[in-house]
Amino acid sequence: MFVIGLTGGIGTGKTQVSEMLEKLGAAIVNADLLGHQVYLPQSEGWREVVDTFGQEILTPEGEIDRRKLGPIVFGDPEALNKLNAITHPKIHGLAEDSLRRLAEQGREVAVLEAALLIEAKWTGLVDEVWVTTAPVQDVVRRIQERNGLDEEAIRSRISSQMPQEERVTHADVIVENAGDLIELGNKIQELWDRRVATHKESRRKR
Repeated sequence: MFVIGLTGGIGTGKTQVSEMLEKLGAAIVNADLLGHQVYLPQSEGWREVVDTFGQEILTPEGEIDRRKLGPIVFGDPEALNKLNAITHPKIHGLAEDSLRRLAEQGREVAVLEAALLIEAKWTGLVDEVWVTTAPVQDVVRRIQERNGLDEEAIRSRISSQMPQEERVTHADVIVENAGDLIELGNKIQELWDRRVATHKESRRKR
């Protein structure tokens, strides 16, 4: 199975690219959704996060409220490192299990969509790293339209992530998302035809 590691900063279009790849036939493993499993009430991950950051991050129902946890860790590297030390190994294990099951099912192409693919050192799970990029002004506009956050909060989140210039140095493929969805779709179709289909064909011949 050929595995693409899809990553990029907030608001650069990872989800749109992931959806396009899924329509072309790839199976999707979303690390953010796996992260939700780590936060399930009374799970090992849940207990470690609550022990570290306190009961005040919980909803009345006892679930971890990401809107409360977010302001604690974004902008505070030490707090973010503590959270990542808890969640990253658990998400890695879940991703590895998911990819193994897909391979056993005979899937030919999978995408591991993970904002922290590089930072968390998950690149060993994938064959190629694809990085989505976008101009900062486009990122700010997209997040404002999607989440309603103010510009200061958005820029704080951007600054808490690996700089785009550094992230692309790890890329096998850079997906520039500075246009509309039609333009992006054409780029993904071209990449699929040029890289993914070639890998699939070469593996069939082995």
